[in-house]
Amino acid sequence: MRVSILGAGAIAYGLAAYLAQSGHSPTLWSPSGHRTRTLATGELLKATGDVEATVPVRIAKDCRDAIGHADVVVIALPAYGHKMVMDAAVPHLADGIPVIISSHSSFGALYLWKRLTERKVRLPIVVWGTTLLTGRQLGSTEVNVTSIRQKLDVATLPFDALDQGYELCTALFGDRFVKRDGLLAIALSNLNPQNHLGIALLNLTRMEKAEQWSQGGNVTPAVGRFIEALDAERLAIAAHFGIAVRTVQEHFSLSFHVPMSTVSEMNKEMDRQGRGGFGPTTIESRYILEDVPYGLLPTAVLGKISGNPATLHESGISILSAAYGRDLKADNDILPALGIEGMAKADLENLCRKGF
Repeated sequence: MRVSILGAGAIAYGLAAYLAQSGHSPTLWSPSGHRTRTLATGELLKATGDVEATVPVRIAKDCRDAIGHADVVVIALPAYGHKMVMDAAVPHLADGIPVIISSHSSFGALYLWKRLTERKVRLPIVVWGTTLLTGRQLGSTEVNVTSIRQKLDVATLPFDALDQGYELCTALFGDRFVKRDGLLAIALSNLNPQNHLGIALLNLTRMEKAEQWSQGGNVTPAVGRFIEALDAERLAIAAHFGIAVRTVQEHFSLSFHVPMSTVSEMNKEMDRQGRGGFGPTTIESRYILEDVPYGLLPTAVLGKISGNPATLHESGISILSAAYGRDLKADNDILPALGIEGMAKADLENLCRKGF
């Protein structure tokens, strides 16, 4: 299949290499054009780590060019770029062309559905609970893929497109997808924001001083307990909605191939295996600038709707906002367009199955 990836970071590069190695034809579109400038000259994309490949990748001239050559469109960039890319894509998307959001944040699928409804365009939107892989860009033509997830949660908008979305994802990326009960389940399945809150908040000075530090090695017992407490808040909200989601321990085991234990012990094992990664070396990190407004805030909103306040999530937002000297909640440009805050539970559940 021809798969156009809207984005040009490590996840987009990793997906492109994975797809090309699997016999598909990926296209990359960089909104700024900067990252793909060298690839546009005909240089090959090199992937190392869990994907070993040196492959050609088509570079789109613009968003229209990317979508015009696509059987499938994948949105793969940080959540703070989702609205901008969706707004760019909406005029060019056509009936029936599936859109995959990797990974879904802040009810972005509802925003995209709302914009497409205004154009009377109907297509399946496939949402993932997290990214297929993790990695880092090593340059303008190279990416190191540090892990490919064994299991990945998937749902669709509308809900009745779930089988179609599941089959599409399996055809592209293999037998690793787990069907989830709608958009709300996915909204409560992305554990990165809560995990990154624990890691970043309790290692903030390391980030600010640009130290090189082991991420897995610094998920100490105290950090691990904090992450587990954050996870308990998320699980309580999911239970109120009647949604089954993975625990944080299951997430680490399936994502990073380590035995089940405490969060701290699992991260120690990841570090021992060389899969613990390095922590951010700047406070201008997606761990905060993406995950606070687009990850923690939606969970806090769902906590209020469900009557299960996410006190630690809300406190984390407030503490980091104070540390950054600005209201990080205000960075979210998707939720204000949806009117979800204050919505009744039944109305939100219906919206997340059928769209606007």
